[in-house]
Amino acid sequence: MRDSPRPHHTHPLEPGRPYVQDAIEKADVLIEAMGWIREFRDKVTVIKLGGSLLDDADALRHLLVDIVFMETVGMRPIVVHGGGKAISRAMAEAGVEPRFVEGRRYTDDQTLEIACRVLGGELNEWIADRIEEFGGRAMPLNHLGETDNNVLFGEPLKLTGAEGEEVDLGHVGTVTRVDRDSIENLCYAGQVPVIPSLCRGADGRMLNVNADTVAMAVAQAVGADKLVYLSDVNGVRLDKDDDGSLIHTLGAPEARGLIERGAIAGGMIPKVEACLETLARGVRKIHIIDGRLRHSLLLEIYTNSGVGTMIVGEPE
Repeated sequence: MRDSPRPHHTHPLEPGRPYVQDAIEKADVLIEAMGWIREFRDKVTVIKLGGSLLDDADALRHLLVDIVFMETVGMRPIVVHGGGKAISRAMAEAGVEPRFVEGRRYTDDQTLEIACRVLGGELNEWIADRIEEFGGRAMPLNHLGETDNNVLFGEPLKLTGAEGEEVDLGHVGTVTRVDRDSIENLCYAGQVPVIPSLCRGADGRMLNVNADTVAMAVAQAVGADKLVYLSDVNGVRLDKDDDGSLIHTLGAPEARGLIERGAIAGGMIPKVEACLETLARGVRKIHIIDGRLRHSLLLEIYTNSGVGTMIVGEPE
């Protein structure tokens, strides 16, 4: 097969001409990426999608294209996703009022049915279909349809209230086992596993699970090199209101110190604490990046400076 015809230039390809300079800059980017591509070849990266990103069609498209690129150059991405906003919309359409206990969504029978249909079915299949549409190969791992591909197993989540009482959250669970073999077999076959935040309990019923904790469980089970949280902030900041105070690399001891001093505050505290716990269980690096930034995944992983915060464990 002959090569595709190249564009016709009306001027000699002389250094300094705008189109030549653009081409040189693109080549420089590829050279910079080459070292990282080699380093991360065959490495597993778990990517957590959720929140407002699933409602931002443009941002989500760029992220899924990034994931296809990662698989194409030899990385082994795994996608874990939530879908709280989609579930809330479906509940509103069904006339079901949401109920929260201790800041967590209470999952009754009707809410669980909606979560399984929307999260485990429609959204899970849609993400996998888009990855394939963009040139990749993906496998939705849910419990619906003719083939039961569920890979998460767990038990009801037990919480203790302020007075020491047990808090009932209904059909809310925590992951106790991950089917590592099924996930790894897909990765080695060049497919992207797409996993919804649902697990099967001992009685066979599904349980609704927090997507962040699912991502942690999967990353730990498969021995992931990286866990990436796609957020709506650009990472950990010295000043939460100042984009320019982003910390690009953060060690575990420094992270604990920032929490103690109050520099890391509010909703970032549980996220960073969860990152530290995950690092302690074998995941090498955790990234928090702004998923709304175009191609943020590629910029974080394949450039020298990155665009978010990389949290690393204790020095060996």
